[in-house]
Amino acid sequence: MAVLRNPEQLDGRLVGNIVHFTRALRKAGVRVGTAQVENAVRAVEAAGFSRKSDFYHILRATLINRAQDLEIYHQIFAMFWRDPDFLEHLIRMLSPAVRKPEEQAKKPGSRRATEALADRPDPAPPAQARQQVEIDMRFSWSANETLRAMDFEQMSSAEMAEATQAIRALRLPLPPLRSRRKAPAWHGPYPDFHATLRHSLRRGGEIEHLARRAPRPRAPDLVALCDISGSMSVYSRMMMHFLHALANRRDGNWRHVHAFTFGTRLSNVTRALHRRDPDLALEAVGREARDWQGGTRIGEALERFNKDWSRRVLGRGAVVLLITDGLERGDVARLAAQAERLALSCRRLIWLNPLLRYDGFAPKAGGVRALLPHVDSFHACHSLDSLADIGRALSGGGEKARLQRAL
Repeated sequence: MAVLRNPEQLDGRLVGNIVHFTRALRKAGVRVGTAQVENAVRAVEAAGFSRKSDFYHILRATLINRAQDLEIYHQIFAMFWRDPDFLEHLIRMLSPAVRKPEEQAKKPGSRRATEALADRPDPAPPAQARQQVEIDMRFSWSANETLRAMDFEQMSSAEMAEATQAIRALRLPLPPLRSRRKAPAWHGPYPDFHATLRHSLRRGGEIEHLARRAPRPRAPDLVALCDISGSMSVYSRMMMHFLHALANRRDGNWRHVHAFTFGTRLSNVTRALHRRDPDLALEAVGREARDWQGGTRIGEALERFNKDWSRRVLGRGAVVLLITDGLERGDVARLAAQAERLALSCRRLIWLNPLLRYDGFAPKAGGVRALLPHVDSFHACHSLDSLADIGRALSGGGEKARLQRAL
């Protein structure tokens, strides 16, 4: 079979398709620089190829730097270059067509790869072009008011997928903390004598102005404890998407995001949630937490967290999200004692309970009454609207009095 080596051929459609391919990689979250794109084109020109696998490995060697991006690269490559007569079309400089994927079991990363290819230029006539969807920027995370208020448990599969997309845009704003470290500031409350003397040396010892310093702000840590028992199954999966979005948001308000799941045992899923691809992240969470849809032992899980993890992750004024319905099947007194210890160890303890979706909710269950005196705020987490309300809970106060009245 002939080997493609003619440099003049690389000035045509093949180069354009390689560029479009790298754009799809970027959209899927793979870090690809301009220099890597240039190196990929030069590598194809220098090495040539006679098989699809050769072309696959040439691009992979020049475009992929991290092992975690290999699965996404494989999925996008398979979707982008789907033409069965792949090599012949490349030699003739024909554009590879993206056909509708056949129905098959989806692998982790396939959804993000499909979304990344959605913006690829369509070779079809304008009449057959894909309809564009306009998004209202005021409600960019969900333009459908009905969907925003809908209970996660009542959503269809399509609505659940749309809600998952909307969750990625949610934010939890929180004012930064005042640290003991100080930084130069024009109107800081503390004088900086070392900087003042250092600046005076440039003027022969004459002090022109007094340098000042102010406390350096820092972002707090977020620690989430999520109940994955049978009664919390649907809500815990949506909260995993929510926590994954917070953990991987570079412009977020949190320094570190730690996540733990509990049902019949406590599992640390922090490392799994820090994978950028949501499908791979949730698959890893499923492997780490083997007690999905099991029983509920909240007191035992909090005790294990307080003994093994509290000093590691709560030492910097962390905010704790306790995500559970409070239906304790163990010792209620034990739960109250461990909840009190947890509240004393963190900056704020915020309880997210999907049972608040009911208008007639009352704290009658023993586990609910054991937790309420020790939390700083108490909020629902059954819909997109309720998740958006959490931001106001983190930035404001005054919830303690309402909780005491609820008792």
